Amino acid sequence: MTTDQLSLYCLYAAYSAMAIYTISFIAFALDLAKRSGDAQVAATAAIKAQAQRLAGKAEMIAESAGTPGGSVAVLERTDVDTGADAPRRSSKFERIGMSMMVLGLAVHISSVVLRGFAADRVPWANMFEFGLTGTALIVAVFLIVNLFVNLRYLGAYVMGLNLILLGVAVVNFYVAVSPLVPALQSYWLVIHVFVACLGTAFFAIAGGLSAAQIIQDRRETAKNPGLRLFDTLPGAERLEDLAYRIALVGFVLWTFTLIAGAIWAEKAWGRYWGWDTKETWTFIIWVIYAGYIHARATRGWRGARSAYLSLVGFAAVMFNFSVVNLLFKGLHAYSGL
Repeated sequence: MTTDQLSLYCLYAAYSAMAIYTISFIAFALDLAKRSGDAQVAATAAIKAQAQRLAGKAEMIAESAGTPGGSVAVLERTDVDTGADAPRRSSKFERIGMSMMVLGLAVHISSVVLRGFAADRVPWANMFEFGLTGTALIVAVFLIVNLFVNLRYLGAYVMGLNLILLGVAVVNFYVAVSPLVPALQSYWLVIHVFVACLGTAFFAIAGGLSAAQIIQDRRETAKNPGLRLFDTLPGAERLEDLAYRIALVGFVLWTFTLIAGAIWAEKAWGRYWGWDTKETWTFIIWVIYAGYIHARATRGWRGARSAYLSLVGFAAVMFNFSVVNLLFKGLHAYSGL
């Protein structure tokens, strides 16, 4: 096949993956709606059960009052158990969403491979290729993490974010295959950029958990039963712990990215650091997440403050990928646009 044919098939595969991801997103959205309905039914049933217990207690007291010398000891429950902590079986919508996600990832990976064959190199040398590979890694990391801990309630978030990023990459950032500039003709392209993509994937999942944590924390603090679907999600403390652990993995990968970038810069340009815009923003992201991890581990930052800092870090990652690549000039201007 020619380069043009392989590039065309790459786009066909990317659009096919987006279509499958759309089905997955809809399935996960329907699962969230079902979660909300299930939680509402459970809450209503719990309230009815509580009312029946109170009615039974009142009847027992009345009977006791009518019996000479009678007495009844009743222990009163002041809380209402909504069943939020009970194990929840996956719905058919959740199973469909996960199945379509796996299928979509397979097609997505084929798109990445086709682009690699078309370019005769690793396919992450410009914004289109970085977006194509990075979005595949977000889905892959999400599926791998789910082997160890259930994060399926983030399925709609992961699919929604992936559709936006992949759609922008394919529609707005697509460029034809072109030879690498001399600075990119290095084995560090394989290592440095891939690890950056992988770190971004972990930060994306941590960001979703932090957003869910903020909402859950407000519900728990205000004791407000709004957004009943969150009754089926872990508590704010558990969400915070998961976000922290996943962000920690991303931080380790980003640290390697920063160090590898400096080594590559010395080989390409004869200096380890030059405060180029891309270098500076990579360092800013590292500082934000270092502050997040340090503050939470040693300063006792818990709750919404740590979650907001996590979201600021992910926003900086997205800014670095989009705005810095598009609007700022420098030695790292490899958008291809």
